[in-house]
Amino acid sequence: MFKDPDLGKSTQQLRQERYKRLHAARTLRIPDRVPVSIPIGYFPAKFAGIPFSAAFDDFDGWYRAYEKALQEFRPDSFGGSNYQPGKALAMLELKTMKWPGFGVDPFHGHQSIEVDGLKADEFDQYMKGSDDYLLRIQMPRLSDRLKGLGKIPPLYGLLHGPNAPQAMAMAFSDPEVAAVITLLQKTGREMRKAKAKQAKFQRLLEKFGYYSTPMVGALPPFDIISHSLRGMTGTIYDMFRQPDKLVELCEFVLKEELARTPLVPDENGEIRIFMTNTRGSDEFLSQKQFDTFYWPTFKKLVVNLCKRGATPNIFFEGNFDSRIKYLLEFPKGKFVAKFDTSDIFRAKEILKGHCCIEGNVPSSLLQAGTKEDVIAYSKKLIDVVGKDGGFILSPRSSTDEVKPENLKAMIDFTKEYGVYR
Repeated sequence: MFKDPDLGKSTQQLRQERYKRLHAARTLRIPDRVPVSIPIGYFPAKFAGIPFSAAFDDFDGWYRAYEKALQEFRPDSFGGSNYQPGKALAMLELKTMKWPGFGVDPFHGHQSIEVDGLKADEFDQYMKGSDDYLLRIQMPRLSDRLKGLGKIPPLYGLLHGPNAPQAMAMAFSDPEVAAVITLLQKTGREMRKAKAKQAKFQRLLEKFGYYSTPMVGALPPFDIISHSLRGMTGTIYDMFRQPDKLVELCEFVLKEELARTPLVPDENGEIRIFMTNTRGSDEFLSQKQFDTFYWPTFKKLVVNLCKRGATPNIFFEGNFDSRIKYLLEFPKGKFVAKFDTSDIFRAKEILKGHCCIEGNVPSSLLQAGTKEDVIAYSKKLIDVVGKDGGFILSPRSSTDEVKPENLKAMIDFTKEYGVYR
């Protein structure tokens, strides 16, 4: 019978071993065994039999659920979800998000909603001063409760000159602006109440031997535009109606992102950047569109981050099969490529010795398959993709609804069978 080798080890020993194992895989070396990583999400709630909404309105329940899950599964790494104060989020009434218990069934995950925050004829205005635009124009479009921000005068005129303090006093005393400030203060106070709980949650993870990694994110410029500024619908129109302007906007977003992305090292000195590649998949863009609008700034982003000492961990959502060869243009051994529905075995053939590969046990298999199915697929991954190191085994995507026994089988089998000899 399998005995988890992590049991009985001290917290410090687990932290050191997990870091060493994962770092070896990310840098194309051969670790003691294949690391296993889990994007655990809302799964602890399912495992504990409580609603997903506990992540937003029941800290004690959420804490106990995570404690139970960590005791049982013990992966080398996981994408955990800290507690978020749902009461504070509800105050803002954002149009961009619904979460368990607020717009979504308490037993289902959250949903991100695209909003047309940047209009087709506003590109130049945005590029002239993005901070000014986001505060005064886009923010009021994200929530009706923030509309008062649109009454603030343009920031340059407000903040410059000998009468700037008086101008600010007048602007912030406007009844509509003042109402938004009061709302934000009230929301912020509610968020601050959760800080102690979030710190306690972080200590729980450390107790189980997981080291802290700052959550620094970056996105390909096209994704920022199609997710957060124009929405995908607006971006599609732009590709046909004003393609040159869209390319210009991608370059502008890239420049801002490189200037503002904080490079924060973790306790081991690594600078890890979490990145998703959503709209660059085969399903979203033709090859010509990818070459024109997506790849140029995506490549510049990754190459520049690598040159500055960061390690981008890129999740290629959807199918990236026709574009895997492009990744050979990224710096060797400086990034991690996690694959969703792409043919990960073909990816291994193309990228062998160039970058760490992560993936890709199907979430559908973990949810609807048998333990034997999961083990068979995990074995193939370890045998083929894990050969010669540079591999991290993980599910393709969400584990919110998977069978606990299947997730356990995947982790335990990898720990036992994935040992390099």
